Amino acid sequence: MKKILTMTATAVSLALCSLVANAADFKPAIAYDSAGKFDKSFGQAVHENGALKFMEQSDVDVRELVPASDAQREQALNRLARKGFSPIVVVGFMYGSALEKVAKQYPDSQFVIIDGVVDLPNVKSILFKEHEGSFLVGALAAMKSKTNKVGFVGGMDIPLIRKFACGYEQGAKFINKDAEVYQNMTGSTNAAWADPARGAELAKSQFSKGADVVFAAAGGTGNGVYQAAFDEGKFAIGVDSNQNHLHPGTMLTSMVKRVGVATVETFKAAEQGQFTAGIQVLGLKESAVGWALDDNNRALVTPEMEAKVAAIQAQIIAGEIKVHDYTSDSTCNY
Repeated sequence: MKKILTMTATAVSLALCSLVANAADFKPAIAYDSAGKFDKSFGQAVHENGALKFMEQSDVDVRELVPASDAQREQALNRLARKGFSPIVVVGFMYGSALEKVAKQYPDSQFVIIDGVVDLPNVKSILFKEHEGSFLVGALAAMKSKTNKVGFVGGMDIPLIRKFACGYEQGAKFINKDAEVYQNMTGSTNAAWADPARGAELAKSQFSKGADVVFAAAGGTGNGVYQAAFDEGKFAIGVDSNQNHLHPGTMLTSMVKRVGVATVETFKAAEQGQFTAGIQVLGLKESAVGWALDDNNRALVTPEMEAKVAAIQAQIIAGEIKVHDYTSDSTCNY
C-alpha cells in the first residue's frame, strides 16, 4: 500500500511539475500587421476580442507588437522569439515568408498564423470560411435592395478577397438569380488596405450604376466605402469586426470573422500544454464567421429577413447549401 501511495504521489508531483513548466514557458504575444491593432477591422478584432479578452480571463499579460513598416515583420518576429515569447500569433497572410524563416530558427517556440498557411511542425495555421459568412450578407443585401443591384469593394486583389466577393455574389443570387453584383478591387499592393478615398470613389461609382448596398472587404479602405454610403443615403456592409456602430442606420450588417475568439482559444490550449500544429479551418459550424445584428442595425433588418438568413445559415451548416470556395477553384460558381 505504501508503495502504491508513493507511486501515486510521484505521478501527481510529476504532473504538477509539468504544469508549472508549461506555465513558466507560456509567454503569449501577438504581432500585428503595420495597420496596427486599432484599424477598426481585422487587427482590432484580434486585439479587443483576443488579447484583451484573454488578459481579462487570466493572470497572464499578452505582449503586443506592431512593426513600424511592412518590411520589419521578420525583425519583429525575431525580437519576440529571441525574448522567449511563445506562442506568438501573427496577424495576416502577409507574415507568411517572415514566419517561415523565424519559425525554422526557433523550432522550440510555438507560432500561430491567422489567414495564412506555414507548413512547419511548430506552426498552427488558422483559416476561415469567409465565403460562408459572405454568402449570408450577400443574401441579406439582396433582400434589402430595391434595385436588385448590389456592390462589393475589395482591398488588395488576392484570392482571399476574391473568396469574400464570390461568397457574397452567391448569396445575393441565391435570393434573386437576376441580381446584378458589381465588383471592384482597390489595388494590387499592400497600400490597397489603407486608401479610404479610393474606397469612396469605387463605392460612388457602383451607386451611380444603381447599387444600393455595398459590401467592403478592404481593411481601412472600407471606411471610405461606409462614408460614401452614408453620404449617398445607401447601405453598406462591414467586415471582420462588427462595424455596425460606425454609421448606425447606414450599416446594414457586418460579416464578422471571430479571429479574436480563435486567438483566445489558441492561447488557452497552449497554456495547458495542448498546442497543436497544422491547419485549422473554421466556419459557420464553429460559429467562427457570421453576421452582426445589434441595436445599431436592428431597425434595418425585418423579422422576416432575420428568419430567412437564419434558415440559410442552418442549410449551409447541414450541407444542404454548398457555398463555392474561390480559393479551391478560381471560378465563382452559383
